[in-house]
Amino acid sequence: MIRKLSIALMGLVSFGIYGQNGTVSPYSYFGLGDIRTTGTVENQMMGDIGVYADSIHVNLKNPAAYAELGVPFGDDFGTTVYTAGVSRQQYRLRTALEEDNSSVTNLDYLSLAFSLGRGLGMGFGLMPYTAVGYDLTAEGVSGEQSVINLYSGEGGLNRVYYTLGYEVVKNLSVGATVNFNFGTLSNQRLQQIEDVQFGTFDRRSSRINGFDFNYALMYAPTFKNKHTLRASVRVNTQGNLVSKNERTIGSFFIATGNNIEEVEVDLEAQNLRNTEFKVPTATTVGIGYGRDRSWFLGAEYTMQGLSAFENPFLGVENATYEDASSYALGGFFIPDAGSFSSYLKRITYRAGLRLDRTGMVVNNESISNFGITFGVGLPLPRSYSNLNIGVELGRRGTTKADLVEESYLKINVGLSLNDNWFRKRKID
Repeated sequence: MIRKLSIALMGLVSFGIYGQNGTVSPYSYFGLGDIRTTGTVENQMMGDIGVYADSIHVNLKNPAAYAELGVPFGDDFGTTVYTAGVSRQQYRLRTALEEDNSSVTNLDYLSLAFSLGRGLGMGFGLMPYTAVGYDLTAEGVSGEQSVINLYSGEGGLNRVYYTLGYEVVKNLSVGATVNFNFGTLSNQRLQQIEDVQFGTFDRRSSRINGFDFNYALMYAPTFKNKHTLRASVRVNTQGNLVSKNERTIGSFFIATGNNIEEVEVDLEAQNLRNTEFKVPTATTVGIGYGRDRSWFLGAEYTMQGLSAFENPFLGVENATYEDASSYALGGFFIPDAGSFSSYLKRITYRAGLRLDRTGMVVNNESISNFGITFGVGLPLPRSYSNLNIGVELGRRGTTKADLVEESYLKINVGLSLNDNWFRKRKID
């Protein structure tokens, strides 16, 4: 039964990635939307670090980690790992005056990885890259009349990727990932003026696509006491995205919502029909120490020159960007991976924390995010496969300067299935 449910989940989640709004955060109004995590549940529950690698899990954050796939299977190369993850996020959105609650459920990733021989691995998959989903109300005064602006947005970018990792010499691996990003972002502003029966609208849509690359180097020597030092450098190169834009403005009856007039804006004359986004390069350095299949503790630091980013088509006036950074700490512990008498001793216990300086500056306030993560990896019978469950508690933003503070609870569920999970065992 567990096996049938696992296969069903792997199939069903693949249909959910295109139509979903992956967030309800008001901060998805800015830039390209909320940047989604690129890590598996295992990564996320260790503070989202990517410096650790082993032979039975896919590490989506670090392409050099693919070089270690398949090692415990001895000479049985060609090992395949199937992995998928879903999450549900509960939000409490609070301003200085009011509070609201919301939630969203998402597919986080769907991936296949292969061991092609000792020291050589590859993989490909599909995941969300950014998500837009917000409904905001802003009230003001024009003369003696009150003015209400209603802002809403939806959509996001998805990502397909291909990764190759290779051990060039003993303990030193390199890897590269090519990402193709694509999707549509839609934004709308409705304006209503007190005692006026007509409202105005401004609708904008951007169809975006483009590539970026992720390169990684990992050094992982093992000492005589079977402990391993892991050091990694990852560079996610500048994303060069192109956007085809459309904009319509007009008026509508407030009572019915029916349009009165709709005009397509001549973006060619403004040189805004086709625009470019350059997502700045992000560099991550990480280090960790531990014993495989026993324990590990690692830390990472990421820096990104986000101050160079801009979105000329949306033209948001109250937002600027500064250089972004992230600090992460996490690890795992397995009491006894080889225990035959106790299932609890074979469980992987993970925990971590992270602090992100997002690079967004809204109303002159820098937006940061802090999260605490923990979870377990539950081994499935007679295989290297496992079910991973995790929780993240975090807070982003502030109630200062008429902004929103988000408190969130995120529950993650991921499957990591090796091909021996699907094989029928025969008795000779």
